Amino acid sequence: MPFARREVETLAQIIPDSTQLFDADFSPESTRRQLRSHSLIHLATHAVFMPGKPEDSFILFGNGDRLTLAGVRDWSLKNVDLVVLSACDTAVGEILGNGEEILGFGYLMQQGGARAAIASLWSVDDGGTQALMDIFYTMLKRPNITKAEALRQAQIALITGNYGALGTEGNRIARNITNRLPVTVTEYLDHPYYWAPFIMIGNGL
Repeated sequence: MPFARREVETLAQIIPDSTQLFDADFSPESTRRQLRSHSLIHLATHAVFMPGKPEDSFILFGNGDRLTLAGVRDWSLKNVDLVVLSACDTAVGEILGNGEEILGFGYLMQQGGARAAIASLWSVDDGGTQALMDIFYTMLKRPNITKAEALRQAQIALITGNYGALGTEGNRIARNITNRLPVTVTEYLDHPYYWAPFIMIGNGL
């Protein structure tokens, strides 16, 4: 995932007092220790949802450890306002043959106490996701804008290619998209594959 690190580094420039965890330092345990001191948790990584065996689904951490659905249930997120799961299939769940509903990672984060979660409905492109998240967080830091509205504005920006709503930051984002992403991505950012996978779960205010 070549754009995941850049996504996190860009986020840290936008959001003050950020803690960045990479490679071996990015583990389930080190992340769990941050839950009490941060109101926003952003995971830019790889995730797999296993149809037919949903309990084997996992989020992959930089040290190689996997966090399963059962592991997420042990997380206490009562101090967290927003969890962003910038990875594939993190909003996907499943209804088993016996009628039991297995919740996906995003829903479990909210169930664990987070007021809201942003998660994905399908396998996402990490370059397009970086562009979406850059716009989302730039909008979110503006006064009087809700999480849901920031996500909506980010989606609109990718659809239209117009970053004027971001003010001077719009020029930076436009340059980053042009200079950092391959043309095979930038030419198609208005396609739903790029702008539509992420949904808001819980309180979008």
